[in-house]
Amino acid sequence: MACILSIETSTDVCSVALSEDAHCIFEQTDFDGPNHAVKLGVFVDEALSFANSHAIPLDAVAVSSGPGSYTGLRIGVSMAKGVCYGYDVPLIAVPTLELLCVPTLLFDANLPDDALLCPMIDARRMEVYSAVYDRALKPIKEATAEVIDAESYKELLDNHEVYFLGNGSEKCKDIIRHPNAHFIDNQKPLAKWMFPLAEKNLLNGRTEDTAYYEPFYLKPYVAKKADNVIDKLR
Repeated sequence: MACILSIETSTDVCSVALSEDAHCIFEQTDFDGPNHAVKLGVFVDEALSFANSHAIPLDAVAVSSGPGSYTGLRIGVSMAKGVCYGYDVPLIAVPTLELLCVPTLLFDANLPDDALLCPMIDARRMEVYSAVYDRALKPIKEATAEVIDAESYKELLDNHEVYFLGNGSEKCKDIIRHPNAHFIDNQKPLAKWMFPLAEKNLLNGRTEDTAYYEPFYLKPYVAKKADNVIDKLR
């Protein structure tokens, strides 16, 4: 198996990991963010130093591709591209919503065979970035930005147990009250869980054009008008 550097900056958590032979062999994570501009370069340097000191050649770089924070995704992809160019290795894109599901699929032995997973990323107010997958990560509902109300996912919930996870799901607990709705707390997209998806993409030749690759923002970025400091001082 390959040695892959994984970078995750789609939310306020900044994380970097190295994987080899389907195991995470190095990780650094900062939960006090968003500090991506400060922490990411340090974490990547430490990961590459670890690989070099153990004589492990780097085979690819994986980056969380979104949706998520516009700024966070830009920082992560820019860093990933820089490492790809420097080490002459391919770039792998890992969808953030799929990544959120990995710990549950790996470690929840009680997950029903027909269960559906609904990862959610907070998109402010009652809006979330979300998708729905089966246990094989086959999309049942493609990634979308939506406002959550009491009727959200009712058709799926009437026929399946649905497991909601990610920071977007935390604000939905009091709104989605269906008996088939289950909420998994404190699940975040982390670089250390990227290796199953990254290795699969690399094995199947699904790599990106490093020069032209752009993150999946889902919604267009809208720049805010800068405050007029002079007017504030009047």
